[in-house]
Amino acid sequence: MSKAAPCVARPRRTWLGYALVTVVLWGIWGALSGLSAQRGFPETLVYCVWALTMVPPALFILWRSGWKLERSPRAVAFGLLIGLLGAGGQMVLFHALTVGPAYFIFPIISLSPVVTIALSFTLMRERTGWMGGLGIALALLALPMLDLSFGHQGGQGVGWFVLALIIMLAWGVQAYFMKLANHTVSAESIFFYMTVGALVLVPVAWAMTDWSQPINTGWDGPWLAAAIQVLNAIGALTLVYAFRHGKAMVVAPMTNAGAPLVTAVLALMFAGVMPGPLKLVGLALALFASLLLALEPEPAQDASLPAP
Repeated sequence: MSKAAPCVARPRRTWLGYALVTVVLWGIWGALSGLSAQRGFPETLVYCVWALTMVPPALFILWRSGWKLERSPRAVAFGLLIGLLGAGGQMVLFHALTVGPAYFIFPIISLSPVVTIALSFTLMRERTGWMGGLGIALALLALPMLDLSFGHQGGQGVGWFVLALIIMLAWGVQAYFMKLANHTVSAESIFFYMTVGALVLVPVAWAMTDWSQPINTGWDGPWLAAAIQVLNAIGALTLVYAFRHGKAMVVAPMTNAGAPLVTAVLALMFAGVMPGPLKLVGLALALFASLLLALEPEPAQDASLPAP
């Protein structure tokens, strides 16, 4: 009698669910994020509100985990580093936009997944099949198109270019460490210390605020900002879980390319904003790239082996 073949289980695509939630939340957030500044609530104070909106999700997932917060130096260092890289990049962006053209700065920043992919490929030995490889390539091609616009105001020297590169590196390295930390630290602890890192820089954002200008403190000021920024905060939380279960070289380009696609669809549906030809090409590439990354076959796991 022949020996039965071992049962092979199809891997669960847990990462995809979390990544899609991030894409949707960040896409809605992107469509609404400009409302606060338009109503007289400056971006630096929006950052302060965003950091505070990180607190409820951080406490909620800690409660769900039985308040199991890792206190090892590794956990604290990873979480704070991830939080400070993200928040620090935002601080640099505030300054970069005062000395350089936004229509060049944002396309450069959008290439941060290139850094993540390079690091995960060389240091974590991540690999993907031809569908994933093509999806990554198309996503990287689409990203600058989604943010590129044309203007006539020049920047002051080339300092803004260096600042844009610093932001790109910071956010690309942040995503890499988010994946690396998930190998040894719980997602709940990572997000908690990320929140602490974001809160640490609140005084910096507060000090960068131009208090000589009138500031809207009504319901459509800080309270509207909070309602919008909680989407950003929860999206950051689901991103941590997406990196926990998925490959960094797939999650990073998919979420970065997918969110602007949702934003563009919402802008077209509710505001009648039609993207220009270049952005339409970028959106089409982003959609195709996201489909390829989502459909990339994952290697089957032997069900007879213990779960990692």
